[in-house]
Amino acid sequence: MGSEIYLDNSSTTRQYDEVTSLMATIASTKYGNPSSLHTKGIEAERLVSASRETIADLLGVRPSEVYFTSGGTESNNLAIIGYLEANPRKGRHIITTSIEHPSVLEVFRHLGSRGWSVDFLDVDEKGRILTGQLEEKIRPDTALISIVLVNNETGTIQDIEEISSIRDSLNPQTVIHADAVQAFGKITLYPVRAGIDLMSVSSHKIHGPKGVGALYVSAKVRINPLFYGGGQETLLRSGTENVPGIAGFGLAASMTTEKIDESFRKAVGLRELLISELASSDISYCVNSPDDALPHIVNISFENVRAEVLLHHLEQRGIFVSTGSACSSHKKSRSHVLTAMGIAPELIDGAIRFSFSNQNTEDEIRLTVDALKDIIPVIDISRKKRPGRK
Repeated sequence: MGSEIYLDNSSTTRQYDEVTSLMATIASTKYGNPSSLHTKGIEAERLVSASRETIADLLGVRPSEVYFTSGGTESNNLAIIGYLEANPRKGRHIITTSIEHPSVLEVFRHLGSRGWSVDFLDVDEKGRILTGQLEEKIRPDTALISIVLVNNETGTIQDIEEISSIRDSLNPQTVIHADAVQAFGKITLYPVRAGIDLMSVSSHKIHGPKGVGALYVSAKVRINPLFYGGGQETLLRSGTENVPGIAGFGLAASMTTEKIDESFRKAVGLRELLISELASSDISYCVNSPDDALPHIVNISFENVRAEVLLHHLEQRGIFVSTGSACSSHKKSRSHVLTAMGIAPELIDGAIRFSFSNQNTEDEIRLTVDALKDIIPVIDISRKKRPGRK
């Protein structure tokens, strides 16, 4: 294979060339500080405002409800900690799920160690939360519920409108935070309509630059900053704005959402092709993602294979995949997401995540399956256990 086949788009995406060009132009010619009062500063401030308006328009919210951050992790931390610190009288009980991204799970664990009452909701075999359990857990002192809209390892989509309806019926004062990092740009999102009060999105998952994200904060919700300084982002996120990155984020968001339906259909086709090609092979595998998951993400376990070994063999052929969340891939423990779904440990050990973007092709999928056909028989650990082998 002469060229790269990049199937790890849930970790990060290749930046659009148009975004790279825009950022280079801004960095070299529109380099003013948005807080400066001279023309260079005003020029930079207009770029930030334009991107804010773009993101707000795509979400169906007001520009004043969109705050730029350094990415999904900061947005999640700011939403959760910022809300709880600003609203101590709302209660000391918080709810999340057992399959959240580490940037939510670790925050909740930290809060639990600081005296907060924390409930982690279980999920079914498809990775969906048990709504009956949610109904049991919501209390008069439940301050916040944090839910990942699309799981980063399996693509499972949570029914956020049902979750919001349950909240409304039991404690309408409870705020809902949604981690929409994997959902934004892939499915249409309107947080107000869905009953979401706080929502995190990220740039580098939609072909924008790394180090940029945003947090939607409903005008009805008050949150405190995580750190203090010059009071940028309406006093919520101090620090000189990353103007090239924010402008790049706005352009990437606009370009991605313009073809959101086309990209969704393409992802469906790529997922179906991958599974059908595997089905017609001799490879033993199990699809862990549910049939109605976001098609851009498909988690597949290969029997009698160590996922990390398979990943590196594929890499040698120029094919890039993932064993799970890139933000926690350095950890040696088994996937907490697949474990929560009840996947057998031996299948978790052989689980690979393939994640697509509009830039992938059907030929790349066929070449990937051809590579799997070559590699898996060689690394099959059961070969070492067969009679007659030393």
